[in-house]
Amino acid sequence: MRHQRRNSILLHVAAIIVAVLILLPFAWMVEASFAPQRDLVSRPMRWIPSEIDLSRYVEIFQGGEGSVGSTFRAAMVNSTIVAVSVVAIAMVVGVLGAYAFARLRFPFRKATLMVFLATYMLPQIALLIPLYFILNALGMLNTLVGLILVDSSLVIPFTLWILSNYFVTIPDELEEAARIDGTSRVGALFRIILPSAKPGIFAAMMFAFLLAWDEFMYALIFTSSDAAKTLPVAISEFAGRYTTDFGLVAAGGILAAIPPIVIAVIFQRYVVSGMGVGAVKG
Repeated sequence: MRHQRRNSILLHVAAIIVAVLILLPFAWMVEASFAPQRDLVSRPMRWIPSEIDLSRYVEIFQGGEGSVGSTFRAAMVNSTIVAVSVVAIAMVVGVLGAYAFARLRFPFRKATLMVFLATYMLPQIALLIPLYFILNALGMLNTLVGLILVDSSLVIPFTLWILSNYFVTIPDELEEAARIDGTSRVGALFRIILPSAKPGIFAAMMFAFLLAWDEFMYALIFTSSDAAKTLPVAISEFAGRYTTDFGLVAAGGILAAIPPIVIAVIFQRYVVSGMGVGAVKG
């Protein structure tokens, strides 16, 4: 009993230490967003702000045309459109493709899945030049449609991998019973497989959204105006050539982190169960 209690205490202490280490940078970012610029650049650094400065948030939410706030708000809308569209495309392709890899038997099935995974493992910088020429030829540079397509090429292999592994854990007997009752293969997919795979589907949606929301390199290279610029690019441009308002960068980072945090909190139990075990609910 003492041994178990000691292990429990050590586990909780370790969890607290890890949580503090993870949350400290975010806490410092929150403080920096409210601290005056002179406090952030002073030496030695002032860990407690001399006053609360809300001017960055006022600038972001109320800045006029051509201001930093206007650029940030446009980028927020663009990021939302891109992330939601990429999730929708990735889930449609991922569900159908993962079902085929998990249930159908055809030549080179595993090899084909490995090819998809290989494209996901390729470094993004290796694909920049060919993707740039493709988008340029299609007239999709500096457009949301072009960015959605290239981000989908990054996210789809990931969703295929997650969902195909999850679909395999669902017993074949459930689908076979539905087929015997006269349900088509497509009907079995929507009536049996998808309801049983909710945790895996929510997990795939969660990570697909995060990948699309945080993607930086493609957005930096393939967009150049507020019409298609996303949040990571807009925040990176807060840094000037000769001076940087670190508080403004921190405020932008906090606002950009809110949507993923909210989604993670809402779907937390689905994400944990989806990434952990393949439980099947009858």
